[in-house]
Amino acid sequence: MDFATRLAELQKRTIEHREVLLTEEAAKTALVMPFLQALGYDVFNPKEVVPEFTADVGIKKGEKVDYAICQDGRVNILIECKPSTSELNVKHASQLFRYFSVTDGRLAILTNGVNYQFYSDVENANKMDERPFFTFSMDAIKPSDVRTLEKFAKAGFDINQIILEAGNLKLQSLLRKTIEHEFSEPSDDLIRIFAAKVVEGRLTPAVKDTISRMVPNTIAAIIRDGVNDRLASALNATTPAMAEPDESNPTLPEEAIITTQEELSGFHIVQAIASRLVEPKRIVIRDSKSYCAILLDDNNRKTVARMWFNSPTTRYFGTFAGKEETRHLMPELTGIYQLTPQIEARLRELDDTIAS
Repeated sequence: MDFATRLAELQKRTIEHREVLLTEEAAKTALVMPFLQALGYDVFNPKEVVPEFTADVGIKKGEKVDYAICQDGRVNILIECKPSTSELNVKHASQLFRYFSVTDGRLAILTNGVNYQFYSDVENANKMDERPFFTFSMDAIKPSDVRTLEKFAKAGFDINQIILEAGNLKLQSLLRKTIEHEFSEPSDDLIRIFAAKVVEGRLTPAVKDTISRMVPNTIAAIIRDGVNDRLASALNATTPAMAEPDESNPTLPEEAIITTQEELSGFHIVQAIASRLVEPKRIVIRDSKSYCAILLDDNNRKTVARMWFNSPTTRYFGTFAGKEETRHLMPELTGIYQLTPQIEARLRELDDTIAS
């Protein structure tokens, strides 16, 4: 079984069981240890994966980090775990900072079993950076995440190569966040750049406001058109040309609809939440051009929720009360768990046999 397959199986387990893993120990046993196993480490070899690793630091005696991954007696990676429902905050990982400077380890991981943050000393040697150089979520694993994670696997672990790439990964991450923010909420500087090329005369407040509203929509349209062009090229390369509509062929197929990995991950989260009240198989996904619907009993009159994930910059998750839909900004898929009361209330509304 290759690494990508093992990671996909762990993702499924994470989505199914996250809500019941309320303690740090439960998250470590059910989520973090299998992740380390997927990377090829022997979690039952105390010389390789050291639990409750201790290294006295100054006046701080007996403090521990949850795991240290070692090779030939040297620490390679320090790992600090939190409960699966906890938000990650590096300020809560003081042991990682202290241990980083007194051990051989140049990599540190802060995780709740669902979200993982990877740290190194890109900015200052032997001092752990305050910002991670790489992050990923089990709720929404991207192909690029798999390629990056393979570098941390036991079989190909090369600390020098990882450190060299950590700087680029960190810069790329910061650049991506900056671009995403500019695309969704363009800064005055970006507006002025565009305005100087398309508007003659002075940049009035009214023109500035118009451009600020147009920029996100225009960028989204460009990306969407690019995706559609690539999809059309792929379809043309793999399927025979379709005839023009005539009496014997009055219509052409609808534009292909692709359900993304993020939509599937969001669906699995809703399915896991709903499983408290109904059989998971009753929760069904149905995709469309505009949004991805989650239905009860595969009935389009029983919409549980909608995922508006088609925008490249902004995602929304829609919950329902009667016919009214409320859209919630969803920068991270884990935010769906915060909407559990609304999802459960909707299920009770759609199926009056569910106990209150």
